[in-house]
This record gives sequence, C-alpha cells and structure tokens, in this order.
Amino acid sequence: MSQTACRLTKPITRTVTLDYWLHLPDGYDQGGEWPLILFLHGAGERGNDLESLKRNPLPAMLDDPGISMPFIVVSPQCPPNGWWSTMTEELLVLLDDVESRYRVDRESVYVTGLSMGGFGTWALAIAHPERFAAIAPICGGYHGPAWFVNALREVPVWAFHGARDPVVPLEMTEHLVSLLREAGGKVRLTVYPELEHDSWTVTYHNPELYTWLLSHRNSRR
Repeated sequence: MSQTACRLTKPITRTVTLDYWLHLPDGYDQGGEWPLILFLHGAGERGNDLESLKRNPLPAMLDDPGISMPFIVVSPQCPPNGWWSTMTEELLVLLDDVESRYRVDRESVYVTGLSMGGFGTWALAIAHPERFAAIAPICGGYHGPAWFVNALREVPVWAFHGARDPVVPLEMTEHLVSLLREAGGKVRLTVYPELEHDSWTVTYHNPELYTWLLSHRNSRR
C-alpha cells in the first residue's frame, strides 16, 4: 500500500498558572515605558511560598527602601518539582501577559537567573532569542545540544560563575561562552576565583550589571 500525505490542524487550549512577584519602579505612575527584568530563582525556592524567593536577591533587594531600581521586575515561582528549562513556553506566556498589562519597553526586556534559574535563562533565551535585549545567566548551563547556543549570536550575554562551584561546574558556563564566541556572539564572562556556588549575591549587588543591561536594546522586535 502507498502512503498518503496528511496534515493535522487542531487548536488546543492549555491553562498556565504561575505565581510571581511584580515590582513597579519609582515613577511608574508618572507614565512612560519601562525596561523589564525577568528573574528566575534557583531550585531551593520552588514551591508555593512566594516569600521563599526573598532568601536571595533580586527579590530581597527590591524590598529595601534604600534601593531604587529603574526596572519592572517579574519574579515567578517555579512549581514544586518543576524545572525552568522545561517551562520556556510558560515563561513566554507570563512575559506576554505582563507586557499586555503594564507599560513595558519591549525593546528593553532582559532575563537573568541563578543556578536552576541560570539554566532557565540560557534555555529561554535560546528558545526565544528575539524577545531579549540582553541576558545574564549566573552559575547555570544548558541541558540541550550545546551548539544551540548559536541562536544567541545577536543577543548580548554576560555570564557569571564561581571558580570553586561544587554544584554546577564552571566548565558548563565556559563551554557555552566558548561556543558563542566562536559563533561571533557578544559575550562576557566573569569568574569569581574564590567563590563557590553562591556567585549571585555579589553579582546582583553590582550596579554595573544593571548599567550594562540598560545599555542594550532589542531592535529585532
């Protein structure tokens, strides 16, 4: 018997549920569009308690009245036993919803995350490079074929890692950075010689990170 060429066209509907912290910057009520940071936490903060995200920056910093950050910041919580790297479509739905509800400068959208969130940062940006003006993965890596990182050739990347990290080896970040450099990408790497897994505290408290993010705009949208 011969084969018959067929095509399936059928709409499907799926409900996405994500709890998240939303930070609106000082002056938001005065109008204008604002840059946005999507922050992805680590594995230890998964669950159903949003307060747990404040164990580490960035969400903890945003509760400090002495810190003024000129970004809309969205900090979702990964469900129990979830993994950001497998939730790229859910995160994109969240971004779409926030962009529709708030005055987001769509050419200034950034993603950053630590540990599991670092993996999620790489994965989300590789899956949807057109959405981001720049990304900042911290002590992360990528579970798919490493050459997929070539999708980020046009996306500025600043990666961070502790040289003594016993949880996520530095080599995971170094390999992605090396491939991206070979592909002509715009990539920076900061290695902290004395730090172990927690390379995020010093990174998120460094004002240069936010200046660097704001220096990039996304003309691909």
